[in-house]
Amino acid sequence: MTLNSKQLVAEADGATERLTPADAARLVGDADTVFVDVRDLSEREKSGTIQGAVHVPRGLLEFKADPDSPAHEKALSSGKRLVLFCASGGRAALAAKTLKDAGIDRVAHVSGGGFEALKAANAPTMP
Repeated sequence: MTLNSKQLVAEADGATERLTPADAARLVGDADTVFVDVRDLSEREKSGTIQGAVHVPRGLLEFKADPDSPAHEKALSSGKRLVLFCASGGRAALAAKTLKDAGIDRVAHVSGGGFEALKAANAPTMP
């Protein structure tokens, strides 16, 4: 059976921890939390990002998460709680499931609106 994109996102959403934008916004600046922006670079450049977030485009996620990869992003293997976000929530859910499947347990994603919803919940942003 072939799954469509909505089904894949729904499966990922149900398999991973979801945070509301308000709950996630309260975690910005927490020493045990790393925000991960999985949007494309052009999206980040256009609208900014969450203060302190690391940028790991979803297309590079597996390479950035792999400690043996030359492209490894150390924040992904820090042991801290990872909070992923994108523009609307779908890519972050898929990315969170990918990381969970790769053995990273402390991972959550922002559901219900992504970056704009985080901004609306007063999460501090930066260019």
